[in-house]
Amino acid sequence: MKWALVAVIAAATTAAELMQSHAMKHHGEIRDFRPGALGGVLARLVRNRWVLASVALLAVSFCAFLALLSEADLSFAVPATALSYVLETVFAKYLLKERVSPRRGLGAALVAVGVFLVAL
Repeated sequence: MKWALVAVIAAATTAAELMQSHAMKHHGEIRDFRPGALGGVLARLVRNRWVLASVALLAVSFCAFLALLSEADLSFAVPATALSYVLETVFAKYLLKERVSPRRGLGAALVAVGVFLVAL
């Protein structure tokens, strides 16, 4: 059951963060940080379906993480759920067409090795 929860957390977190990235790239850079301008940005983002879906998936991830903590140690849960970093890097490269430097790729590979070591 622990690994099923890890899979749910990794999948939900990865999907949520990909959706957030997509939404913000579509929205564009926030340059005006005055309170009124930020209120307008927040109002637009709250109506954005990608942002709303990402919030829902982050809620799923949070609930699954709480469930995982009820049956596993924190020293297992946190490193194991770092699998989402690896997935996010891969999907950022292939779905969002982001450039992933060799250094970032190596970092993601090292995280994958860490998750493997936790699994042993």
